[in-house]
Amino acid sequence: MIVPILKQEQFLIASIQGELTDQELLLLRDQLVDKVRQYRSRGVLIDVTVLDIMDSFAARTLRSIAHMTRLLGAQTIVAGIQPDVAISMVQLGLSLEDTIVAMDLEDGLAILRKGARSNDADGRT
Repeated sequence: MIVPILKQEQFLIASIQGELTDQELLLLRDQLVDKVRQYRSRGVLIDVTVLDIMDSFAARTLRSIAHMTRLLGAQTIVAGIQPDVAISMVQLGLSLEDTIVAMDLEDGLAILRKGARSNDADGRT
């Protein structure tokens, strides 16, 4: 399954539409990192609302996306983790560590916009 990656302002939005294989997660990672560099994006929002499970590989891949994009100067937010998924992740000892999470797509975009305004006010581009 191909994950659509949309460019909105200076941000990228990847909306996962269904369960992804490990290979598809790695492809998403590579595409996001390439597009952050290509578009000089300031933020990445990954919407995981439709996911009913999050295994250790998916959690690790999301963390690695956040770390890679941070090295390129973009903030990454994971949005839409369902309550049952959050409970399962905690029970399995999975975490997204330093990754910012948001309740939904709208909250995630608000966080990215707020961060972009803060950086502009600080004189960073």
